[in-house]
Amino acid sequence: MSIAPGIEVIPVPIPYPFKYVNCYLLLGEGAVLVDCALDTPEARGALETGLARHGLKFGDLERLVLTHHHPDHYGLAGLIEAEGVPVYLLDVELERGHPFWTEPEAMNRTGLELFRRHGVPDEALSNLGREMDKTRSRVHAPGNPRTFRDGEVLELAGQRWRAVWTPGHADGHAMLLRESDGVLLAGDHVLERISPNIGVWAYSYPDPLGLYLESLEKARGLEVSLALPGHYRPLRDLRGRIAELAAHHHERLDYLLGLMNGEPKTCWELSLGLFPGELSLPQRRFAWSETLAHLEYLVNLGAVERSEDGTIRYSSTVHSLAPGRRA
Repeated sequence: MSIAPGIEVIPVPIPYPFKYVNCYLLLGEGAVLVDCALDTPEARGALETGLARHGLKFGDLERLVLTHHHPDHYGLAGLIEAEGVPVYLLDVELERGHPFWTEPEAMNRTGLELFRRHGVPDEALSNLGREMDKTRSRVHAPGNPRTFRDGEVLELAGQRWRAVWTPGHADGHAMLLRESDGVLLAGDHVLERISPNIGVWAYSYPDPLGLYLESLEKARGLEVSLALPGHYRPLRDLRGRIAELAAHHHERLDYLLGLMNGEPKTCWELSLGLFPGELSLPQRRFAWSETLAHLEYLVNLGAVERSEDGTIRYSSTVHSLAPGRRA
């Protein structure tokens, strides 16, 4: 389906709550795919069918460009690369995100240890290990990825796109801006219906929420007529949505401070209060990581103190954030 001049969107089904990932096909002087879903029969079939509508197969692509390393955007990259297609991602993501898939044993070990130190129960740890292995079975990392830099202008299918580094959702998350008409391939930086997961992981920067809020301000300064996100519908009012997302995170920070009541608590305990109700294991993992990102942001502000005796706990030093401490 054509969504902007020279851009087709291919909605690809994925086994996650948001149901689909938007893969974008740039057409003009050649064909370039931006993001590629993960390897399930449904996802691969939908992507192949979407390309076939334009007379294309994987091997006909000029390039595959990845906004970030998360499985629903990256999982088929290795299979597409095997068809002779060069795969590109931001240089930061090659260094920080790509190794999650190429060094599985080390990443699983350090990831589970981080969960343990933050109070995740033993039963959940065992299940998390199995869940991580299941996800890895659906991901094919590219063997020789190439890179671009923040601010670099890429010639993609005869179109000029400027790379915009927006860390937060992933350390090396990149958006692509077509400055000729203000069309933005936004990846998962800004989504229409939900807040993108902003989480701490064993391999990530220690303060992703701080980086994300800075990246929102960076995106606010762009001249954008239409933002095409990785999930859900296009955004016409990017700045309005950015304001909503920033306000959401500041509300969550104050709510989290209220959950502490002056008592030291683990991230796991606090995540059950910040994200109550029955959640699947993958959803609970994201809830934990997002809670940790908010806690570490509060530590950096001096609003929360961290202590460890084998298990890390957090205690508040204030009841709420004054407006001047929120930046």
